[in-house]
Amino acid sequence: MRSFDLAPLYRATVGFDQIADLMDRVLTQDVSTTNYPPYNIEKLADGSWRISIAVAGFSSDELSAEVRENALIVTAKKVDDTTERKFLHRGIATRAFERRFHLADHVRVTGASHVDGMLHIDLVREVPEALKPRRIEIAKAAAQDANLVEAKAVN
Repeated sequence: MRSFDLAPLYRATVGFDQIADLMDRVLTQDVSTTNYPPYNIEKLADGSWRISIAVAGFSSDELSAEVRENALIVTAKKVDDTTERKFLHRGIATRAFERRFHLADHVRVTGASHVDGMLHIDLVREVPEALKPRRIEIAKAAAQDANLVEAKAVN
């Protein structure tokens, strides 16, 4: 249950919808949500990250990753092959899952790899040229000095 009312934030701000939505999403998150599969988020450099998801028991064909509306959605669906095999103990979870990661503006997925039971997804922030800071040259005032008229003191 959420104990904060974000309605005053929505009424008093303009252009901060993403922050308000993020706060609303975090505060309303159900505590009973599953932590399957486990994952790491690693910062590789400024503006570069890697998400590593433990997907033991899944093949590359059973995994899917897509970016939709500033969200990275990773899904897996295991083909049921238990009819041929009989387990005495089954401790490796291979149940279907969907994991969502909300991405900030200008963050894009650059690649994904599936190695040794780990799905690695690389992300990078690419700020467009129009939004990058740029230096503005300031002209010197030497051209104005030629047009000055010499003033004489009156008295």
